[in-house]
Amino acid sequence: MKTSLDCIPCLVRQALDAVRLASTVSTVHERILRGVLRWACEMDMAQPAPVMAQRIHRLIRETIGIEDPYRDVKDHQNRMALALLPDLKTEIDAAADPLIMALRLAIAGNVIDMGVNGHVAESVVRKSVGQAMTEPFVGEYNGFRKAVAEAQRILYLADNAGEIAFDRLLIEQLVPARVTVAVRGAPVINDATMADALAVGLHEIVEIIDNGSDAPGTLLDDCSQEFRRRFTEADLILAKGQGNFETLSDDPRNIFLLFKAKCPVIAAHAGVPLGTHVLARSNSRIAGLGGGHDEHQA
Repeated sequence: MKTSLDCIPCLVRQALDAVRLASTVSTVHERILRGVLRWACEMDMAQPAPVMAQRIHRLIRETIGIEDPYRDVKDHQNRMALALLPDLKTEIDAAADPLIMALRLAIAGNVIDMGVNGHVAESVVRKSVGQAMTEPFVGEYNGFRKAVAEAQRILYLADNAGEIAFDRLLIEQLVPARVTVAVRGAPVINDATMADALAVGLHEIVEIIDNGSDAPGTLLDDCSQEFRRRFTEADLILAKGQGNFETLSDDPRNIFLLFKAKCPVIAAHAGVPLGTHVLARSNSRIAGLGGGHDEHQA
């Protein structure tokens, strides 16, 4: 997915949010912002927006000298999500279709995204959970169920801290022995790293690897050789979040993209209304229910 002109003000806003979180020094804020504005004049719009976001957050970490400016925020998000899990597991156990309920909840967790919203309150997360359990979502549910049933090696690409606890609910429905979870190779925004996977106990049920990259998405050329091998060998890939949609939506492999359309540009590209909970195949569009896919509302 190419970078849209509308992505540029969002990237600038994201940079300012991040540097203000990392530092209280106004001269540092200005220096970072001026650098980002210069880069915006020359960025390659044919690349996905996470390429620019990676560059911005590297600059902030290097300038401030903090490895993970979002660490305290991510710890809070993990604790907040873990506190919700017992009630959510009860909902799954009581559901007529536990897989679809777990899928809904995993997508609901995608609201915990500081690339879009610099502050995600617990009330926002609870609202997203309520919507996920009651409102239709758009996607290829029948194709997803069939792909899950047939898969021997599932690679699950995690997205954000906090959200990764919701992912555990879905992974538990997928037969965890078939699943490998991949997290970011280094901190970027509030994306989940190995520390977050361990914090929510994923190591208790699945193998966890990192992708070797600090991009807020999956830029395969920037990922480690080991991750690329796992990516190629997987017969089913589940990719969470808008960053993975931006970087993998045109990939021809067997990828299902799970996200909440929180951005007008991404919603338009996917062909869904803003705020929609989405289950999409890569290299296809949801709008119009076309392309020979079994896309529908469930």
